[in-house]
Amino acid sequence: MTVPRTGIGVDIHAFGGDRELRLAGLAWPGEPGLEGHSDADVAAHAACDALLSAAGLGDLGSNFGTAEPQWEGAAGTALLAETAARVRDAGYVIGNVAIQVIGNRPKLSPRRAEAQEKLSAAAGAHVTVSATTTDGLGLTGRGEGIAAIATALIVPRG
Repeated sequence: MTVPRTGIGVDIHAFGGDRELRLAGLAWPGEPGLEGHSDADVAAHAACDALLSAAGLGDLGSNFGTAEPQWEGAAGTALLAETAARVRDAGYVIGNVAIQVIGNRPKLSPRRAEAQEKLSAAAGAHVTVSATTTDGLGLTGRGEGIAAIATALIVPRG
């Protein structure tokens, strides 16, 4: 019997530094960048954590941490593609990933389809993206950073 497995991932990064914002696999010219070891794409990172969690393969830090210099500055889509490959190598088929971005900016809805296409291509599976705000509460509400929560569904191959 092949029982589906689910995983959850959360990622949060503060605004800072002088680089361009990368979010949901896309560049956002004119928006402040996020601090982080890689490109700090919270949507892609949350998706990675959800997939790794579902497959029992650890988390983003244990797979792509700061002790791994080859991942410094890496695109979130590159991390997501590598994560998807590791999940498949562990014997799973990826069903889907759902991501919710939490923050005041940028407005994701005008580029939602583009983001979903980019992240789906990286994961090799269907990825959906939604967004919300926290009505002024917390670090995202104060405009200090962006967060994302993701869930993933995988099924053992065979």
